[in-house]
Amino acid sequence: MVNVLNESNFDAEVLQASGGVVVDMYADWCGPCKMMAPVVEALSASHPEIKFCKLNVDQAPSIAARYRVMSIPTFLVFRNGNLAGTIVGGMEEEELESAVSEALSK
Repeated sequence: MVNVLNESNFDAEVLQASGGVVVDMYADWCGPCKMMAPVVEALSASHPEIKFCKLNVDQAPSIAARYRVMSIPTFLVFRNGNLAGTIVGGMEEEELESAVSEALSK
């Protein structure tokens, strides 16, 4: 399951979380973001040990600015509340899975 974030719950759901959290930074008008949605859902189902979330950058511009999100989709990978990696662009499920695993292992 992918949790939906907003400016009021971001800190509690991401920065105060233990373990791995992947935040899909997206917008409703973004075609590549729509293509990545089922990929993120699939990874969420196959990796229950990682919390997967999504955040609409148009509804949370301050968070997008805080993490310098310049293009979407961007995936922010957090480990124990700390940013561990940033992954930019659309990609195949295996490629995103590998990039997330690499970021969480640092």
